[in-house]
Amino acid sequence: MQVEGASDDGAFQRRREQLVVLILAAVQFTTIVDFMIVMPLGPQLMRSLQIYPAQFGVIISSYTFAAGVAGLIASSVVDRFARRTTFMTLNAGFLLGTLCCGLAPTYELLVVARIVTGAFGGILGGMAMAIIGDVFPEQRRGRATGSLMTGFALASVAGVPLGQLLGTNFGWHVPFVTLAIAGIPALVLTPFAMPALDTHVGKSHEHPLRSLIETFSDANHLKAFALIVTLMVGSFSVFPYLSVFLVGNIGITEIQLSLLYVAGGVLTLATAPVVGRLADRHGKLKIYRIVAPGSAVMFVVLTHLPPVHAAVAIALFGVMMAFNVGRMIPAMAMVTSSVEPRRRGGFLSANSSLQHIASGIGASIGGAIISKSADGKLEHFGTVGWIAAGATVLSLWLAGRVRVADGAATSAEAISLAAAAEASADAGETLIEAT
Repeated sequence: MQVEGASDDGAFQRRREQLVVLILAAVQFTTIVDFMIVMPLGPQLMRSLQIYPAQFGVIISSYTFAAGVAGLIASSVVDRFARRTTFMTLNAGFLLGTLCCGLAPTYELLVVARIVTGAFGGILGGMAMAIIGDVFPEQRRGRATGSLMTGFALASVAGVPLGQLLGTNFGWHVPFVTLAIAGIPALVLTPFAMPALDTHVGKSHEHPLRSLIETFSDANHLKAFALIVTLMVGSFSVFPYLSVFLVGNIGITEIQLSLLYVAGGVLTLATAPVVGRLADRHGKLKIYRIVAPGSAVMFVVLTHLPPVHAAVAIALFGVMMAFNVGRMIPAMAMVTSSVEPRRRGGFLSANSSLQHIASGIGASIGGAIISKSADGKLEHFGTVGWIAAGATVLSLWLAGRVRVADGAATSAEAISLAAAAEASADAGETLIEAT
């Protein structure tokens, strides 16, 4: 009976882990759609709120700026609390902010709502990766990270096009309200599916400022941060301007733009789990160095693309997105393993903050180089493509400098066993109550 019970506990734990990944992917889906849906709703927002392009830019940048500041603040205190409690609090705040976006009657209140949403949503990504690091051992972390990335793929395939459709037919408020409601099931399931993940609590009573300093003074942390910053600067020097380039220079219609995200999402959905499994089997660094050069090539190809058929442009855009997400899977798995478990939450909150800041830097670099001709075409976009490719090549060297921190590879196994014991105790209590 004991052997059978142990087997049952193992199966239960495995199902529980799968449910944790499902919840994390669902939350990833809502945060990504919330961030991305603002851009295709731009014309409607400017028309309805009677705002200028510069004011629309504030709506977008307010989210990113709030996410960056909140991530830095959270990195100094987040490890003082259980992961599950922190995750639920952040998710609840994010959903409330998204709902307020949908209910905002004026431009000013919408900006305030975007700041609130960004403050909570910007930290959620880092907390999701901290939970992956706590629940899954290093040898299975790549696969779990790949599964988490499906949230991005589904957001591209279904979330953004559906949100755009709802906004076009029912007004820009509806996508935000719908997204807030859609996020409730994951919030409700979290306390039942996710272990407390509190073994790190109480191990450090440092002053928040000291904790922040130590996060940014560790050499291995800085190497991991450098890797992520390089990736984000390269990507976002190109991505914000691709739609304008494809419409103005290639001849893609605005209606066809949604097909770009669908193509990229489908390819990402198919390739992300495969990349994750290969990273676990053959090593994160090796797979990163195989996938990342592909993204560098695609940056150059897309930014130098001559006028082609829409189907060709859509296919190439999809391939570039698949490579871009594919390189992030082993990269984030390496970054997650670069920190001690007791500091993982703060470290990954800081990492999330740096991602947002680096994204803004990348967009600024691209904007400073690119110009628009009289006929509406972008000029010097190819130069930006070379910069993005160069940043990717640099990341190949930086990735080799990141090391697995002491205890990072094995801590997840201990937490997994603790969660299994907790599940076993819960099952025992249920059996006693039933009898």
